[in-house]
Amino acid sequence: MTAVRFEHVSKSFGATKAVDDVSLAIQAGEMFFLLGPSGCGKSTLLRLIAGLHEPTSGRIFFNDRDVTPLRTEQRNAVMCFQSYALWPHMTVRENVRFGLAVRRVPKDDQKRRVESVLRLVDMERLAERKPNELSGGQQQRVALARAIVVEPDCLLLDEPLSNLDAKLRQGMRSEIRRICKGSGLTTFYVTHDQKEALSIADRIAVMKDGKVVQVGTPDELYNHPASSFVADFIGQTNLVRGTVTGRQDGRVAVRTAAGLIHARTNGKLSDSPTGVDVVLSIRPEQIRVARGGAAAPGQNRVTGRAIETAFLGDASEHVLDVAGQRLRMIRTPPLLDAPAEMALEFDPEDVVVLGE
Repeated sequence: MTAVRFEHVSKSFGATKAVDDVSLAIQAGEMFFLLGPSGCGKSTLLRLIAGLHEPTSGRIFFNDRDVTPLRTEQRNAVMCFQSYALWPHMTVRENVRFGLAVRRVPKDDQKRRVESVLRLVDMERLAERKPNELSGGQQQRVALARAIVVEPDCLLLDEPLSNLDAKLRQGMRSEIRRICKGSGLTTFYVTHDQKEALSIADRIAVMKDGKVVQVGTPDELYNHPASSFVADFIGQTNLVRGTVTGRQDGRVAVRTAAGLIHARTNGKLSDSPTGVDVVLSIRPEQIRVARGGAAAPGQNRVTGRAIETAFLGDASEHVLDVAGQRLRMIRTPPLLDAPAEMALEFDPEDVVVLGE
């Protein structure tokens, strides 16, 4: 298995810096996601690993081997693009075997490896079909099998589920993780779909303007974002601006347009002195409708006017105006007859203090 390391890698196209001084260490066998908005540099970084682009500066290592000067065919990094690019005149088995034949692998070894990979992707019974006889999900499995069978040092997936409908895409997430982890390959996966990344990644690098702004597990990024950008990009959140007014009982008090909000103290920002401006992140699913009477001890409570309601099936989404501050709440099970005015509660432990 192959560990991959970037040392101060940058890539410029003319005056545009697509990748800006990226240093990363990816463990052997890890399923590592590159996540960010369009144009952030994630696909460029993937192509740098494949050798399709040459870095403007910096070095890339596979284990301890410097692959920066090597051509694509010398790196043994296989990329799967958004288009599956299957040969339409070949069967599933022939498509999977193609890369082995090009590499002049002995025929007995070809047969063994093809059959093994077809079992891994659960396509044995469809091995004699042609691509136009397969569903989109089945074609995706064939494309993965074709990449895995050549035993690459690392597997590079560029938006592999973008051509599938929402329901099939959701079902394929766990399948891709099963296949990639079952093969033991170090896998780089580019996507802009936050749910896709959160559900199957070992770790995620969030990118913005060519830079890596935070690296962590899905849980770390979702519950401990390092900035407003990460908090807003990874799932939905409410970003509330305010000013630190003090600390009490291990919590920081922040004066906001919605009222005084208490947050957990963790990290340098929550230790900021009184008078410092901060941003609070509050996830909508962590806000709940308050029961009657006074607020529970230690809980934040605000009252707002409902201005938008959306039925989501298993949940409902509500937007409230709280003294001019918009707060979004997701309620499970759905609240079908939302009152015009609601009192909301949320735990200080669920409020994260962030910078700009």
